[in-house]
Amino acid sequence: MKFARLAIVFSSILLISGCGAISALNKASTPLDAYELRAPSGLPQATRSLSRALSVEPPTTSGALDTDRILVKPNAVQSLYLPDGRWASELPAMWQTMALRAFEDTGALSYVGRRPLGAVGDFALISEITDFQAELVGEEAATIRLRLTARMVRESDARVMARQVFSAAVPVEGTETLALVNGFNTASDTVLADIVRWGLQVMGVTLPAS
Repeated sequence: MKFARLAIVFSSILLISGCGAISALNKASTPLDAYELRAPSGLPQATRSLSRALSVEPPTTSGALDTDRILVKPNAVQSLYLPDGRWASELPAMWQTMALRAFEDTGALSYVGRRPLGAVGDFALISEITDFQAELVGEEAATIRLRLTARMVRESDARVMARQVFSAAVPVEGTETLALVNGFNTASDTVLADIVRWGLQVMGVTLPAS
């Protein structure tokens, strides 16, 4: 579905009912197709596994992102949700699962989970997603923008060992839902690969070059 046509529909809803486009879309009764992003598959395997335990917390987000809806911004001040697609789970839960699997797939750590192993683990990954949206560029293209702040925290004394901001901007030709989702997948792959390498280095592990 072309998003240029959607913008006309959204404007009509706003003028007729006095409701914001997001509120109107939330009331739609038609089931939405669900899309699931996956952890990156191209990360190299660690040459050895360290006896380290990492717990991956679900990221915090703003209200517009704390949902299973796919956020689209036609301009700097307006936020809409795709009317014909959603994430398979709410964004914080989906991102937590992707990050957990990405760290786990490297084989670098003895334990990766959603909560500490035992009373206190070794490290925790705490993050905040501030951008996770498709930004329209004219009528036939978009940019997927992802921005996340990550902190590696030592569990024993709650000390922040490192902080880093990660971001990606992926141009997408077309505004169909599947094209946008594929763009989200590319942006997520880039950011997660960077987070995994950075996080492992904080814990004393360097992955081989890809």
